[in-house]
Amino acid sequence: MPYTWQTTDDGQQLDLWPYRSLPKRGFAVFILCTSGLLALPLFPLLGSPTLWVLLPFLIAAVAAIWFALQRNYKDGEIVEQLHMTPQNLRLTRHGPRGKVQTWEGNPYWVRVELHAKGGPVPNYLTLKGGPRVVEIGAFLSEEERLSLADDLGRHLAQARV
Repeated sequence: MPYTWQTTDDGQQLDLWPYRSLPKRGFAVFILCTSGLLALPLFPLLGSPTLWVLLPFLIAAVAAIWFALQRNYKDGEIVEQLHMTPQNLRLTRHGPRGKVQTWEGNPYWVRVELHAKGGPVPNYLTLKGGPRVVEIGAFLSEEERLSLADDLGRHLAQARV
């Protein structure tokens, strides 16, 4: 699961992050293999002017793949932290490019709502406390949101005691 619970001095903290299917080492191997496979058909063209015609296009293709995967990594640098104490519940979302959003509520009044249908995605998970409803774990899969909803409900019940 791409989330962990930690016990802090004054309560509990939940850290959530998106699952990364391609680690940095895999990224390097992928770019290396792609470059090698694209260069393979160029060997018979060594010494001919056709090589110089095709080479910029192949380099541009590898560069486009490189930049697209780097952009995907930057967009996936999302971390959500839910800090829960008996008096306060604070959800902080650290988004890509340094954007930070915060929501606070009283744990006694906050409810975990799992919308099986009717949300933008199946098993849409929200926290409702006061006039504002916030989504939590938007980047998680359906099964992970189900598991998170159960965990959140249990931890929230413990924080109310």
